[in-house]
Amino acid sequence: MADLKRTPLYSEYKKLGAKTIDFGGWDLPVQFSSIKEEHRATRQKAGLFDVSHMGEALVEGRDSLSFLQKMLTNDVSKLKPGKAQYTIMCYEDGGTVDDLIVYMLEENKYLLVINAANREKDVSWLKQHVEENVRVTDVSDDYVQLALQGPAAERALQSLTETKLSDIKFFNFAQDVRLRGVEGGAIVSRTGYTGEDGFEIYLPSNQGPALWQSILQYGKEHGVQPIGLGARDTLRFEANLALYGQELSADITPLEAGLQFAVKLKKESDFIGKEALIRQKEEGLKRKLVGIEMIDKGIPRTGYEVLDGESVIGYVTTGTQSPTLGKNIGLALLKTKYTAPGTEVYVQIRKKTLKAKVAATPFYKR
Repeated sequence: MADLKRTPLYSEYKKLGAKTIDFGGWDLPVQFSSIKEEHRATRQKAGLFDVSHMGEALVEGRDSLSFLQKMLTNDVSKLKPGKAQYTIMCYEDGGTVDDLIVYMLEENKYLLVINAANREKDVSWLKQHVEENVRVTDVSDDYVQLALQGPAAERALQSLTETKLSDIKFFNFAQDVRLRGVEGGAIVSRTGYTGEDGFEIYLPSNQGPALWQSILQYGKEHGVQPIGLGARDTLRFEANLALYGQELSADITPLEAGLQFAVKLKKESDFIGKEALIRQKEEGLKRKLVGIEMIDKGIPRTGYEVLDGESVIGYVTTGTQSPTLGKNIGLALLKTKYTAPGTEVYVQIRKKTLKAKVAATPFYKR
């Protein structure tokens, strides 16, 4: 695993005995204790995640707003400094380049946080369409990103700063936040990928280990634990948060993935993929992402086929035994005819065809 990329925090989680794996070319911790224990710790207290493998791109210049309106499905004109927005980049045919968060740092200056595996592709896509008076810079190596998630996240982080964290509302952020034991200021954003309250913190890459140590030290009394990728995946899945490459891809549009809230088909600006998505909506979706719950005993794993009893009607995008609910559940992309809640379907699990039903999502709501 010598050729794998490592975040500035690699030595910190190796000290804690984390089990690491190859995750899209990165050597990252899958777990520190056990996935179920870390999942519960995040749901009940607070979990600390190293998500420094995520990519960041800076978009700035006089025409940056009109450029982002062309590139992104959401309405970026609704942002003001200190606000963030979940959005999607599409291809001309409506397929997904990536889903991302855009932060408005100041007028004509935006930070885009993109998926790690898509970093080079996304930056290349943005630069390919760049206009005069717009600069796109890959600044991923300048940042570490930590996420502190869970009901005790605010209390734990508040012990490290004089900035009043309760003033930072959902999908808002503060800049130049000073944190105990850390040099320089950080961006602290009330966002996350777990379905819990919490923060994502961006700061200069050389300050990552200091912040990691500080949060674990001062967060101990609030039950903060380090959390790996395994629990990050089960947490986001229960909350029905899409994972690129599974719920979204070049072949899956944001409408099929149920992300209409982030696709503003009526915004004045034309964005790449808008016509295709309008057409898809008018013609009616041929398939949709839904939740499924097993009736028979078995776990619906990623890629398993879903049938109506005889023919294939879709496939599982993510599935596991939910640590919170104790049920075997999944997300599946199915032909629209079979997506009404309660519809009985079958999942091909190895050599067995096992019964399941379409279930409401998100599976977990705090």
